Amino acid sequence: MKKIAYLCLITALFASGCSQETQQQETKPKMDHHPEKQADHQHGAEHGGHHHDKNKSNAFMNKMSFDELVARFDNPERDDWQKPEEVIAGLGDLTGKTVMDIGAGTGYFSFRLAAHGANVIAADVDERFQEYIEAEIEKRGVDNVSTRLVPFDGPKLENEEADIALIVDTYHHLENRPAYLKKVLAGLKPGGRFVVVDFKKEESPFGPPASHRIMATTVKEELEKAGFMVDNSDDKTLLYQYILTGKKQE
Repeated sequence: MKKIAYLCLITALFASGCSQETQQQETKPKMDHHPEKQADHQHGAEHGGHHHDKNKSNAFMNKMSFDELVARFDNPERDDWQKPEEVIAGLGDLTGKTVMDIGAGTGYFSFRLAAHGANVIAADVDERFQEYIEAEIEKRGVDNVSTRLVPFDGPKLENEEADIALIVDTYHHLENRPAYLKKVLAGLKPGGRFVVVDFKKEESPFGPPASHRIMATTVKEELEKAGFMVDNSDDKTLLYQYILTGKKQE
């Protein structure tokens, strides 16, 4: 009888363990085995690739196909309101300077920065745009533009690597901005600058809906909290956008 009772106890414990294991397996989240679905949602920035659909701006941009985004970024009419040469002129002499173009997209700003003598790091989260820029690099025969595939949560700058980080029409897509800005700050050389160009919080013929935009005063506060000194705020140069410059202490 003792042997039978012992066997019954062992059987009961084994059955209980199997039941718990089955429950654990049933509660494990199912993995998505369709990476192509994720690729459709990688690009969400006005100027380059961005993030998850938690951000309404990213969800808005994710509705567009890759070809539509290329056409939008490289539309010749964009020059009229984006005024890239005026934006770049405000950066000063770029000869030999290392400039990261965050959310580079098609390289709209990257190649213009390179033409002014900068060594440009064209950064984006979307591999398709990185490949697009690499093809343009080869076609144009430039040697001072390189690509860098970056994660969603940071610019992947090495410590004190860049003189300038430029983010155009993309700031409102950043999801965890306090953490992101601290990484940008660490990646700038002493005295380096972080230049933010983004849409004024009002309706305009171009850009995202006004509800997706961030006020310049909010951007200024966020930059200062991250450790930047905001030494320039310009809402006159561009009709639909503001330009804010945060400087790292020397």
